[in-house]
Amino acid sequence: MRTLISTAFVSLDGVVEAPGGEPGYRNAGWTFKEVDFLPEAYEIKGREQREATAMLLGRVSYEAFSTVWPDMEEFADYKAMPKYVLSTTLAEDDLAPDWGETTILRSLEDVAALKETDGGPIIVHGSASLTRSLTDAGLIDRYHLLVFPLLLGAGKRLFSTADKPAQKLKLTEHETYANGIQKMVFDTTH
Repeated sequence: MRTLISTAFVSLDGVVEAPGGEPGYRNAGWTFKEVDFLPEAYEIKGREQREATAMLLGRVSYEAFSTVWPDMEEFADYKAMPKYVLSTTLAEDDLAPDWGETTILRSLEDVAALKETDGGPIIVHGSASLTRSLTDAGLIDRYHLLVFPLLLGAGKRLFSTADKPAQKLKLTEHETYANGIQKMVFDTTH
């Protein structure tokens, strides 16, 4: 079974919206506008590219990333990596022609079936709605979180507000950096 990893930049109050400056959110770009950059705090991002063997995205994140990441040197490892997009509306004609093999999945059952295939870890970037659905369905195996020392108030959250039983997580890696960012890696215990 493949490991499904959700990776996110998250504010202390749980907001994950527009960390890189995506338009339409009043605090867009909060990861670099509000917190000093320290390269060591982002080591896990390079490691994710080296260790992941596939990427899973929601439609909105796919459409945002596929127009920028294919030409960015810092995301070169993702270009050739197989990509999966969970969407009920995306069509084959909507896929980026220069971002490698991409498969459209139509349901959480398709994601569960993907996890059962042979291969290494699958990484989920951004995709707040997708991550909430995957979490609620018990499909996430690990969280890579970079928690920023910010309270952003309103915005898309990493976790849903669904009323469900408590889920214990196991902290497997953590570090705090001089700029206040905390790296936390949690494994689920399902």
